[in-house]
Amino acid sequence: MTEFDFIIIGAGAAGLMLADGLGKDPAFKDKQILLLDKDSKNKNDRTWCFWEKDEGPFEEIVSKRWESIYFGGKEHKKSYAITPYSYKMVKGLDFYRHFLPKISSYPNVHFRQEAVTSVNEEPNGFVKVETPSARYHTKQVFNSLFSYESLGEHPKYPILQQHFIGWFVKTKEPVFNAGRATFMDFSVDQKDNTRFMYVLPFTEKEALVEYTLFSPSLLKDEEYEQAIRDYMISEFNSPEYEITEKEKGSIPMTCYDFSQHNTDRIFHIGTAGGWSKPSTGYTFMNTARKTKALIQHLKEEKNLSDFQQKSRFWYYDLLLLNILYRRNDLGRSIFESLFRKRKPQLILKFLDEETRWYEDIYIMMAPNPIPFIKSLIRHAFWVISAEKKRW
Repeated sequence: MTEFDFIIIGAGAAGLMLADGLGKDPAFKDKQILLLDKDSKNKNDRTWCFWEKDEGPFEEIVSKRWESIYFGGKEHKKSYAITPYSYKMVKGLDFYRHFLPKISSYPNVHFRQEAVTSVNEEPNGFVKVETPSARYHTKQVFNSLFSYESLGEHPKYPILQQHFIGWFVKTKEPVFNAGRATFMDFSVDQKDNTRFMYVLPFTEKEALVEYTLFSPSLLKDEEYEQAIRDYMISEFNSPEYEITEKEKGSIPMTCYDFSQHNTDRIFHIGTAGGWSKPSTGYTFMNTARKTKALIQHLKEEKNLSDFQQKSRFWYYDLLLLNILYRRNDLGRSIFESLFRKRKPQLILKFLDEETRWYEDIYIMMAPNPIPFIKSLIRHAFWVISAEKKRW
């Protein structure tokens, strides 16, 4: 049985960022680190998008950036310049090709393509991690593997999903505005849900066109794909195109306490650790920030149980998710009010959780306040009821 100081399970964004951060930090040069993933990471299995000011740490693998975005609602449709922000995209394959060679250059970091079959804490203070071909011992596991089953049948907080299917399409004629990303287009039939199209144009003839929902339940694949077909005709008058790639995904949108799955020896990271922004599903830059903070936490030898802290933004997210869980059809009007009444730069700053309290209030005054007041009252009653049951 081979022993390591740290074992990281999953070589996605969180796993690779953590392996790289530990490998390049001199404070961990004497630590032996193992990264495990069942895949070889040689396919473009996903894309990550984010916004940021100026150049950032992922600049060399950003495949496309947009300086303006489009929002389309029922009554409000507008393109916005988002300077000083840029909206950026990183392809999964570029990310893997960038980080895997980096971690292989660190003498104390080891990547092995093995599927993890079990993770068990032992009485001696170690964790045993098993794969079909090996058993490993460690005192600390960082697990990035997420499944909806881990949330249980009756979670404490409502759970929505940001679920989507996207087509990478190539058209015969130039139909896309290559300098503008479609952030949200609610012109599609809402069908009592929160449904929108998301378009990332790479050239005038190539784009990712994605049908996205914020709702509790998934659809059949054909419903997503028919929506994309209809949109290609209604929005771009383009019935003829080539589909070069497809992507499909589901991201949890919830204020569920993921930290309850942590122990002294097993700590969850990435989506499995609750690092996806509950109200939007955006994960990439939040993971980068959380990874940096986690490494500093480890350097200071702080208890990992103190790492996860709720901020006021957690409560804002909770109010919105409570509304959309009960009235999923209100999504379009809420987002439309935000973009109609507030500048996109302030909205992006708010979603990055960088606003001051008075900016928070200004943002939250944009939509109809009644659903939010009702959501706040429901939550207050729930908290009071929960406290009474405890006593």
